[in-house]
Amino acid sequence: MRITVHLFAGLRDVMGGDLTEEFEAESITVAALRERLGERHDKLRPYLTGVAIAVNEDYILDDSEPLKDGDTVALIPPIAGGSDDPPHGEGGELPPFLVTDTPLEVRALRDLVTTRASGAAVVFEGVVRDHHEGRAVLRLEYEAYVPMAEKQLRAVAGEVMRDFADREVHAIAIHHRIGTLEIGDTSLVVAVSAAHRQDAFDAASRTVDRVKETVPVWKKEHGTDGTHWQEGVRPKPVGSVD
Repeated sequence: MRITVHLFAGLRDVMGGDLTEEFEAESITVAALRERLGERHDKLRPYLTGVAIAVNEDYILDDSEPLKDGDTVALIPPIAGGSDDPPHGEGGELPPFLVTDTPLEVRALRDLVTTRASGAAVVFEGVVRDHHEGRAVLRLEYEAYVPMAEKQLRAVAGEVMRDFADREVHAIAIHHRIGTLEIGDTSLVVAVSAAHRQDAFDAASRTVDRVKETVPVWKKEHGTDGTHWQEGVRPKPVGSVD
């Protein structure tokens, strides 16, 4: 059995790239893979208890899940930061969930979520600042597991729509930028429409929090004292929190 293991951010720096692992068994569990990786790769071992694992771009919540030949596994280090599409507004063809290396279109995203019934539209912009934990920051470099990140943006929006089902939230859209961003650049846009402003504010705040907790995006900080990956939080996948 052969399994491809994708590595990101600091894990990729440690190992120098992705891994291809072969096993004699026809199937092993996620827990067994975690153990085998520690046995085979001394440099990787210290990090394995702190990573989340995704298989074929979906988080695994139970390490007893079996793996099969050809599966693509991703080790998700702490991150910086509903199968149906959640509804979106009347703004045209712009995708509601996007990870891109091009500048984000803030007004277009607001128009995307706004409907004729919307009495409020809240747009949050995450902006690169010039400091972090007392250090001067010159720029940030964002990396993402793009196909999985876009799936997670959609899942987060679906989760928030379900959590706010008893309130008149109409639509949510989320765009995240990757690549090298300068001070003042917009890295994240969350747009939410609702009938009333408080519902829009609350849903937007929840959405931003969940993006930071679940979407596989990492930040490399470039500062006056060198470069390093910012410490993040262990992912809390959709469905794993109350």
